[in-house]
Amino acid sequence: MADLTEMALVLTRGLVAFGCLAIALAAPVLADGPADNQAENVRPIPPAGIEVDAEAVDALQTKAAMVRHRWQQVVDAAKTDKQGSTALARLIDLEPEVLVFPRAVEMTIEQSIFYSPKALTDADRLLEIANERIDRIAAGASWAEVVGLETSNEKQLIAGGYRSKIDDSFQPYGVVVPANVNALDALPIRMDVWLHGRGEKVSELAFLNKHSNLPDRYRTGNEPMPQSAIVAHPYGRYSNAFKFAGEVDVLELIDYLQRRLAIDDQRIAIRGFSMGGAGCWQFATHYADRFFAATPGAGFSETPLFLKVFQGEDAAGTAPAHQKTLWQLYDCPPWAANLRNLPTIAYSGEIDRQKQAADVMESELEKHGVDLVHLIGPQTAHKIHPDAKREIARRLNLIEQQIQPGVPRHVHLTTMTLRYSKMHWIEVTGMQQHWSPATVDAAVIRHPADSGEQIEIECENVTRLRVNFDAGQWPGKPNGRVGVMINGNHVTNASNGPMVGSDRSFAAEFMYDGKWKIATEDSTSLRKRPGLQGPIDDAFVDRFVFVMPSGTSTDPIVEKWIQEESKHVMDHWRLHFRGDIRVIQDTDIDAAMMADQNVILFGDATSNQVIAQLLPKLPLNWTKEQIRIGNNEVNGAGHVPVMIYPNAESPNHYVVINSGFTFREYDYLNNARQTPKLPDWALLDVSIGSTFRDPGKVVAAGFFDEAWQPK
Repeated sequence: MADLTEMALVLTRGLVAFGCLAIALAAPVLADGPADNQAENVRPIPPAGIEVDAEAVDALQTKAAMVRHRWQQVVDAAKTDKQGSTALARLIDLEPEVLVFPRAVEMTIEQSIFYSPKALTDADRLLEIANERIDRIAAGASWAEVVGLETSNEKQLIAGGYRSKIDDSFQPYGVVVPANVNALDALPIRMDVWLHGRGEKVSELAFLNKHSNLPDRYRTGNEPMPQSAIVAHPYGRYSNAFKFAGEVDVLELIDYLQRRLAIDDQRIAIRGFSMGGAGCWQFATHYADRFFAATPGAGFSETPLFLKVFQGEDAAGTAPAHQKTLWQLYDCPPWAANLRNLPTIAYSGEIDRQKQAADVMESELEKHGVDLVHLIGPQTAHKIHPDAKREIARRLNLIEQQIQPGVPRHVHLTTMTLRYSKMHWIEVTGMQQHWSPATVDAAVIRHPADSGEQIEIECENVTRLRVNFDAGQWPGKPNGRVGVMINGNHVTNASNGPMVGSDRSFAAEFMYDGKWKIATEDSTSLRKRPGLQGPIDDAFVDRFVFVMPSGTSTDPIVEKWIQEESKHVMDHWRLHFRGDIRVIQDTDIDAAMMADQNVILFGDATSNQVIAQLLPKLPLNWTKEQIRIGNNEVNGAGHVPVMIYPNAESPNHYVVINSGFTFREYDYLNNARQTPKLPDWALLDVSIGSTFRDPGKVVAAGFFDEAWQPK
C-alpha cells in the first residue's frame, strides 16, 4: 500500500484474496439480523408504513384520479385535432412524464407504505407537478419544457418517468444537471449513470420527491457531482441490485435520455455504491462495451462468499446444484476478463465489510493480467471518503480525455450465457455448453506486405459467432475481401472472404461443424440463441403477458396451487419489481398477442386452452397419471411442471408454464440472494404448498441442452 500525495487515501494493488478473506472472516459477522437468516419467519419487504390520516389519503386518491381525468381530457381532445395521429403520438410520448406521479401516489396508498406524515405533503406536491405538466403539454411544450429543463447557470433537477417495454408501466427516473452544463446544447455531453444503494423505504414517491426537490435541498451523500457531465439516476425497479427487470430499467433509461438529449455514446460511465456498487460490478463485467469507465464502490460482486462474510450464511453448502450453476448469471468473477475492455476504478472503505467485493475482483483480475485500481478510504466504514470522491473524479476526467473514436481493433469476450453475447464487434451466437465459460479473443491484424487486413479469432466453447462492424466502423482498408482465421485455421482469405461494404461496414457469421466455415442461415432451427436461452427468469426481462385459465383443473390440489401461486406471482411482480400486471384469459389471446411477447401460462391442459394447444410441441409428457421431462418422472396427482421453452407459435419468444420470477420473500432480505432459483425446468410437488423460498417441493430440476432438449 502507498499513500497518495497529500491525501488521506490508500491505493492498494495486488492483494491476495485469501488474505483479504481471512481478515474479513476474522471480523465479527454482523448480518442484517439473525431473523434475516430464518426462512420460516421473513419480515416484509417493503416494510409496512405508518398509520396516516384516512381523510388525507382519500383526498390524495381523489386528486390522483383527477390528474388522470385531466390527462384523458387532453388525449381525447387530441383525437379530434387536425394534426390527428401526430398530436396523439406526441401525447403518448409525453404521457409517462405526467402519469408517473399519480402512479407513485396510488402505489403508496395501495401498499400502505407512507413512512412519515410528511410523505402526505410530498405526495400532494407530486400531484401538483403532474397538473403543471398537463398545462404545459396542453400549451404545446416540448419535452424539455415539460420537465423544466432550461439553459441555466444553476444546478437543475429533473424527475420524470418513461414507459417500460416489459409491462408498459411508468418507471421513475432522476437527472442532475450541474450548474455549468448546458444539457440542451447540440454538442454531445458526458453522462454518468449512478446506481443507488439499498433503501427498503425508497418507494417511487420517495425517489421522485428527492429528484423533484429544490436543487439547494438535494443531498448528494455518496453520489458523484461531476462538473462537466449530467448524472442519470435510474430507480431500478426498487431493491434488486439492478438485476433482471432492474437491469433493463437502467438500459431503458439510457436509451430514453439519449433520444432526448445530446448524450455522447462514447462518454457514458457506469457508477454506484453499496447495492449500486454491486450493480456497477455487474454492468461493468456484462456490458463492458457500453461505457467508457466504471466506478464500483462497496456492494457485492458474487453470492456465496459475500453471504458467508456479510450474512453468516452458508449458501455454498446448502444451495442445490442448479442454483449454484445459476449464480454464474450475475456473479462477476467468471466474467472478470471482460474488464480488459473497460477502465475500472474500485473504491472501498478500509473498515467496511463490503470491501470484500473489490478484494474478490482484485484477486480474480490478477489471473487475467489486470491490476485493479482499488482506492481505500482510510478508517472509513460504509461511505465514500471525500478525498476518494475527488480522486475518482480526477481519474475519470483523465480517462475521458483519452477516449479514441471508433471501435477497438482487439476485443475480448467471456460469457456464461447467450443472454450476454456481445462485445463491440464480436457476438457469440451459439455455445457448445451453457454455464461453462465461452471465450473469444478477436483482432483485426494489418499485414504490411499487401496492406490488407485479416481478422484473427481464438475461441473456446463457441459453435457460432458473428463479426459485425456497423457503418463507418471497419478499421481496415475501405475495399476488398477480408480473410478470417479461427483457432489457427483459415476460414476465408483475401480471394474468397466477405467484402467490406461501401459504407465501411463489414459483417459475417461463422459456424463450427467439425470445422469452422461461413454460417448457413438457421433462423428457424430450434437451438439456444441470444435472447432465447433461458432460464425461467429470462422471460421477465422482456415484454410478457400472464395468460390465466378459463377452466378448472381436475386435480383439486393443483387447482388450489394454481390459484394461489398465480396470485402470488402477480402480486410480487407489482410489489418487488414495481410493475403493472398485464393479464388475459386463455380464451382471449390471439396470434398477434403471441407474436410480440412472452406468454406466461398458469394452469394445466384441462384448465388452460393455450397449454393444451402448445403441449404437443413441448418436451413434456403431462397426463393425469404422470408428468415426465426426459428421464425425470413424477405422479400426475399433486404435481406440476414449471418450465421455459421457445413458443412454437412465436419462435422468437418464450412460453413459460406455471412460474413467475423465481426468487421469493426470503431472498428480498439480501440482494446477493436475488439470483435465479429454478433453471429451465422443474417438477414440483405442490401438495405441501409454497414457502417463503420455494413455490413447492422441487422433486427434479434441470437445464435443456443447446438444442432445447432434455439432458
